Amino acid sequence: MTAAIHVENLSKAFGSTQALDELDLVVETGQVMGFLGPNGSGKSTTIRVLMGLLRHDSGEVQVLGKDPWHDAVDLHRRIAYVPGDVNLWPGLTGGETIDLFGRLGAGLDPKRRAEMIERFDLDPTKKGRTYSKGNRQKVALVAALAGQADLFVFDEPTAGLDPLMETVFQSIIGEMLTAGKTVLLSSHILAEVESLCDRVTIIREGRTVEAGTLAELRYLTRTSVEATTTNPIAAIAELEGVSGFVPRNDHHASFSVENSDLATVMTQIAALGIEAIESQPPTLEELFMRHYAVEGQ
Repeated sequence: MTAAIHVENLSKAFGSTQALDELDLVVETGQVMGFLGPNGSGKSTTIRVLMGLLRHDSGEVQVLGKDPWHDAVDLHRRIAYVPGDVNLWPGLTGGETIDLFGRLGAGLDPKRRAEMIERFDLDPTKKGRTYSKGNRQKVALVAALAGQADLFVFDEPTAGLDPLMETVFQSIIGEMLTAGKTVLLSSHILAEVESLCDRVTIIREGRTVEAGTLAELRYLTRTSVEATTTNPIAAIAELEGVSGFVPRNDHHASFSVENSDLATVMTQIAALGIEAIESQPPTLEELFMRHYAVEGQ
């Protein structure tokens, strides 16, 4: 099956600023992909290229099997897109705007439209000029989620939403994951991405630095361990793969272990007599920060 999004060696410069530097990104059909990176890393530029809003300088870009620059009109009828900062027509009501977005894009399912308005607690009778930022986001989200798109692209879609509405959005994306929808989700909320996405792509300075399932990415890093043993635990600090060893007392310590050495270390801990042990795989935040930690800190 052809990937819904296939990007290879994508580059884009704005004058002397290299926004994208041979970036790679693949989103398979039926997959929810988390797209991560801080401000200035190239996420929004990538999405604008995917939407046919920017022309890339070099590399290969295919969206739903088409060139987003040359086939933008056709693709926009198959893609639902929500940016992080939505502007609305001031004189149109929220409902009129939703319907207009539907006509311009992938169409609307009336039943789904009503359901999304209710779930996001949106008053569709108010004019666009009266909406807060959060309500403008709700209008765009309702229009996108009520449509019949083949691909959903979200660029910081919950910006401006309160925590309750963020939870509603997360619940809907979870349902889309179960239903096999194809989603590219760029989000600054790492817990959101961790709970919703099949795979994650992390970019830095316009380049892909990690890509894969969380299980695959976690294999490349460390597991945190806290253990209490019957016999003194200090010897564990000398084992290969162990770092950050912090003794609480002679029998209790916390440390991290390279995943490739985890089985050997656990065997040695067991030989000391385990009274209590707790291990935790790295969180997405830890994976993310590994690439964005400031050197020397």
